[in-house]
Amino acid sequence: MPISKPKDDNHALRQHVLDLLRGGNAHAKFDDVIDDLPPKLRGAKPTGLPHSPWMLLEHLRIAQRDILAFSRNSKHVSPNWPDGYWPKEDSPPDAQAWDDSVKQFHSDLAAMQKLVADPKTDLFARIPWGGGQTVLREALLVADHNAYHIAQLVYVRRLLGAWKG
Repeated sequence: MPISKPKDDNHALRQHVLDLLRGGNAHAKFDDVIDDLPPKLRGAKPTGLPHSPWMLLEHLRIAQRDILAFSRNSKHVSPNWPDGYWPKEDSPPDAQAWDDSVKQFHSDLAAMQKLVADPKTDLFARIPWGGGQTVLREALLVADHNAYHIAQLVYVRRLLGAWKG
């Protein structure tokens, strides 16, 4: 019996990229690192380190949103680098700001996953308004950037005495 060819020749690649975006395997998962962080530590900076958990969360959210928006919208204008990618304050203004940032991170990550999972998305086609970028490159950038800063969050939590992993 002949083996039927999948409709999407890039199905396996899409699955691998989706796995990277979700985290896990060799990377910490976003929710595992964010969940149960005591509110009093959200704006705390460990001695000698430049970023608090809030600053890292906001940077993750802002950068991911920028990459997603660039991938989908020719009219998108990126924030100024580096100031536009980091919050001005060490601490969230209130608990709602923290929750909103987490929610937006999840929403944008889901949108990037949806873009990658869609067989109509040509992962290799150059984004017409870019300088040679592809959706594949942007999705890998999100996965890599998230993994890096999520690892920083683990480190910050360890130094703050708020990590049991």
